[in-house]
Amino acid sequence: MNKDIKAIILDLDGVVTETSEYHFQGWKRLAEEEGISFTREDNEQLRGVSRSKSLELLLGDYIDNYTKEEFQEMMDRKNGYYQEYLTEMGEEDLLPGARELLDEIKERGLKMAIASASRNAKTVLKGLDITQEFNTISDGYSVENAKPAPDIFLHTAKKLGVKPEECVVLEDAESGVDAALAADMVAVGVGPKERVGHGDYRFDSTADINLTEFLDNLK
Repeated sequence: MNKDIKAIILDLDGVVTETSEYHFQGWKRLAEEEGISFTREDNEQLRGVSRSKSLELLLGDYIDNYTKEEFQEMMDRKNGYYQEYLTEMGEEDLLPGARELLDEIKERGLKMAIASASRNAKTVLKGLDITQEFNTISDGYSVENAKPAPDIFLHTAKKLGVKPEECVVLEDAESGVDAALAADMVAVGVGPKERVGHGDYRFDSTADINLTEFLDNLK
């Protein structure tokens, strides 16, 4: 391993598990209640984006029709729907290859963290029964500026006691890859080239990640 990598930071959704369908159903339910059209294509724009920014995108030109209090109520309502769906999560909801990836990181003696835009990250990790695997967890409550700002990754590195350049970030969202690059970390996209191909490296899916080979060839 040419670079002195000491930690692996993982996004939660799209790398470890997949709750995007729950997010979609929650946003769609809210949109229907507000008389706003919301499609799966619209939902793609919300990938890796904070809840408040997601609601801004969903409302679009209608945003001026709502007060600050109504905006907050809608965020809370959507989160309530999402949490309803999360209660049914279990270890079987780990993405293919995720368990093996976590084991491989641990075997190499690297520090491991979650850095997720979601404020429900700890609830999801508890449902998956993998909270204990991570040295630290950063979520939507951890920093003020969400991805693509680098704040959450810099915050996570500080909590891990490592330098940004000693971290590899695994991200499935364009905004997450942008944030990792801005943090001066090794940005690894997990997903299609058109979404995360601008990172330093890319894998099609979590199941395709060969961490040992990747780290040994890292320059």
